[in-house]
Amino acid sequence: MRNFVLVALFFLVACSDAASHSTQPENQTPKSSASSSAQTEAPVKLKIHVNDTTFTATLEENSSAKAFAEFLAQGDMTLDMHDYGSFEKVGDLPRSFPRNDKQIDTDAGDIILYQGSSITIYYDKNSWNFTRLARIDNVNKKRLQQILGKGNVKATFSVE
Repeated sequence: MRNFVLVALFFLVACSDAASHSTQPENQTPKSSASSSAQTEAPVKLKIHVNDTTFTATLEENSSAKAFAEFLAQGDMTLDMHDYGSFEKVGDLPRSFPRNDKQIDTDAGDIILYQGSSITIYYDKNSWNFTRLARIDNVNKKRLQQILGKGNVKATFSVE
């Protein structure tokens, strides 16, 4: 009788363990697929038109970039940008944007929000407490220097 109880107990434990590891019925969608579709959304793209060249840039995932994209969704913005320090072009924005400043090293192609009210296109390196808004896709320092040239430029920003 004792062996029967042990076998019955073993059988119950094995069945309950199998039930807890059962797979979902085919007609149910796993919860993870809903979140994975949100992760596969294409990043918002920024377009910057300077001197007959249009760049595409990928926006950062922060509240500053989101606010900037929402602002540009209302219409394109053209800014006069002046050279500063032979490594960046700077333009004053028509309004302030939220800041997410942190110590970063910039590189050619970085689009930076400076003090919440200026936008900068870097064509060389710098290190400071900034908010990165975007990064220009597939561009290098030499190409940016050729297009941005010396002196002031007009840059038009828009979202795709």
